[in-house]
Amino acid sequence: MSRAALLVLADGRFPAGGHAHSGGAEAAVKAGRITGAADLEEFCRGRLHTAGLVSASLAAAAALGLDSVELDGAADARTPSPALRVAARKLGRQLMRAGRATWPSAELDALAGRFPKGAHQPVVLGVVARAAGLGPEDAAYCSLYECVSGPASAAVRLLSLDPFDATGVLARLAPEVDLVAHRAVEGARCAGEGGVGVLPAGGAPLLEIGAEVHAAWAVRLFAS
Repeated sequence: MSRAALLVLADGRFPAGGHAHSGGAEAAVKAGRITGAADLEEFCRGRLHTAGLVSASLAAAAALGLDSVELDGAADARTPSPALRVAARKLGRQLMRAGRATWPSAELDALAGRFPKGAHQPVVLGVVARAAGLGPEDAAYCSLYECVSGPASAAVRLLSLDPFDATGVLARLAPEVDLVAHRAVEGARCAGEGGVGVLPAGGAPLLEIGAEVHAAWAVRLFAS
């Protein structure tokens, strides 16, 4: 296992396409639910314990080597919004390109062949982590960091929020990231015995509704 590989995968400069997505922050800003650092922190906390837990558990399960096709179906079932499913597959396709170029593996090639238009991003993330020699904990942490850092970065652009304040939000959420990562890995290990149906399935209705509203906008700064 290489901690340096984890840094490469989690780095915002890794060409996985995440910079073009706000994680629902753009719709939340437009709706007035995020107006500053305090609102951003609450928004990210909500994402962390719902969509973040679901994504991290899927990534951890894929890193453990669970069946990627079954995991992709589980991701679909846990993503009611068509707009979010489209976004997740676009991100998965971009991450797949970056992952195959960086850590070539037969497992990534097989997944790309099975889902030419893209598998769900968390599933691809777990397989990429596995190809990089990383474990389920690493995949979970990487997924959760993306879950909160995406909205934080977007808020800097959308609200002209002080970058120091946005980084402070991420730092204050760090203990909760640890907690959710533990829950995600635990869920993934349970799925190894009980099947993907036992993976966490927490919902975030406002994120789903916001995604559908956002997808209908004629002008958007972010793709999702």
